[in-house]
Amino acid sequence: MTASTMDELVSLCKRRGFIFQSNDIYGGIKGLYDYGPMGVELKNNLKQSWWKSMIYERDDIEGLDASILTAPAVLKHSGHEDTFTDPLVDCKSCKARWRDDQLENNTCPNCKSTDLTEPRPFNLMFKTAIGPVDDGTSFAYLRPETAQQIFTNFKNVIDSTNKSLPFGIAQIGKAFRNEITPRNFIFRVREFEQMELEFFVDPGTDEKWHKHWVDLRYNWWIDQGIKKANIELYTVEKKDLSHYSKATIDIMYKFPHGNEELEGIANRTDFDLGSHTKNQDEFDITAKVMENKKSTTKLAIHKLEEKKWIIPFVIEPSAGVDRGVLALLNEAYFNDVQNSRIVLALKPHLSPIKAAVIPLKRNNEELVNLAKKIKKDLQKIGLGRVILENSGNIGKSYRRHDEVGTPLCITVDFETLENNTVTIRDRDTMKQQRVNIDMLESYYSKYFD
Repeated sequence: MTASTMDELVSLCKRRGFIFQSNDIYGGIKGLYDYGPMGVELKNNLKQSWWKSMIYERDDIEGLDASILTAPAVLKHSGHEDTFTDPLVDCKSCKARWRDDQLENNTCPNCKSTDLTEPRPFNLMFKTAIGPVDDGTSFAYLRPETAQQIFTNFKNVIDSTNKSLPFGIAQIGKAFRNEITPRNFIFRVREFEQMELEFFVDPGTDEKWHKHWVDLRYNWWIDQGIKKANIELYTVEKKDLSHYSKATIDIMYKFPHGNEELEGIANRTDFDLGSHTKNQDEFDITAKVMENKKSTTKLAIHKLEEKKWIIPFVIEPSAGVDRGVLALLNEAYFNDVQNSRIVLALKPHLSPIKAAVIPLKRNNEELVNLAKKIKKDLQKIGLGRVILENSGNIGKSYRRHDEVGTPLCITVDFETLENNTVTIRDRDTMKQQRVNIDMLESYYSKYFD
C-alpha cells in the first residue's frame, strides 16, 4: 500500500537520509529542503531517466543548461513582471499571511477569523543585486521558470544544430518562487527544480502536438512506477490558464495531502517567441521583415518553400523534480506488516543504491576483501551506485536496504570461500538464490535491463 500520511514519508526521508529541512540546526527556513545521501541519488536518477527519454532516445530534441540569473528585460517581455503575482491577504487577528484564492469562505486557516485585509498583489520573483553596490538600478531576478532562457536561446540552438520544425529544447534546472505559504513537505517550496521541454511546431499543428505530448508524458510517469489508478488528466479551465497559455492539461497525482498537479502540458502558442522577437514593437511578417527597436534577434524560422518567416508555436511539458520525487516515494512506500518491514519498492532504475554487497562477518578479512572486489567490479558496469555494507548484522542490513529501496543484496559468506558462489536476495520477494561469482556481472546487468 502507499503511504497513508505525509508523516510516514517525512519520517522515512529523515531516518534514511533522503530529505532534510534546510538550515535545520538554526531552526530551518520554511520552504527550503536539502537532499541527503539517498535523496540526491533518487533525484539524480529521476532526472537522468527524464533526460534519457527526451534527449538520448530522440533525434528531434536538444539539451540546454542556462543561467539562473535572468535579466529584467526578459521577464518584462515574457509578462512575468506584470502577471507573476498572487493575491495576498493578512489576517488581522493572528497576523498570518495567505493567498486569497486558496481561502475557503474568506476564513483564516490558522485561527478561523474572517477579519482579513483586502487582497493585494504580491510578486513571486526573487531579486538580487548585480555588482558591488546595491543601488537598486542594477539587479537580476532568480528565474521563476526554466522556460525563458530556452526561448532567448532559440536562435543560438537553431544556428548551431541546424534543426527544423518540429523540434524541441529541453532543460533541467533550478527555479525560484517566493511562495507566501510553502506547504506539504517538498510539494510547494521556494527553491525547486524543473524538467522542462519547449517543443516547437508549425502553427496549425499545435493542437495535435499538444495531445501527442500529453499522451507521452502520461505514459512516461507510468513507466516510472506510478499506478494508473493514482493519476488522471485535468483540463485547466480557461479562467485559470496562465497568461501565455492557449490550453493546459495537468497530470494530477493523488499525493498524501490530496489530488494535485504533478506535471503540466501547456500550449504556449507563439506568445514567448513572439514577445521576445517583437519586444512589443513592430513585426511585419507578411513583408518578411522584422523590425526590432529593442531586440537584435528575430526568433523565427524561415520557410524556404513558402518564402516567408514564421514564429513557431510551442508545446511545453513541465514537471517538477521535487514533486516527482514525492510522488515516487509515496507510490513506492509499502508497509509489509507480515514481515515487519518497511519497503521502498522503487523501480530499479530509480533506486538510490542498485546493489549492496554484504560480507557476513565484518572482521573477517577474507570475506571483506572479496566483497570489496565484487563491489568494485559491479560498480564498473556503470548502472548506478553499488555499496559495501560492512555492518556485521545481516538482518539489519536487509531491513535498511528494504527501506532505501535497494533491489539486490549480495551476501558473501563462508560458503562463498568454498564454492565461489554468493547469495542474492531480492528486495520485493525476499527470495534468495546462489549465483556463481563468475556469472554475477551478467546477472546484475540483465536484472537492470
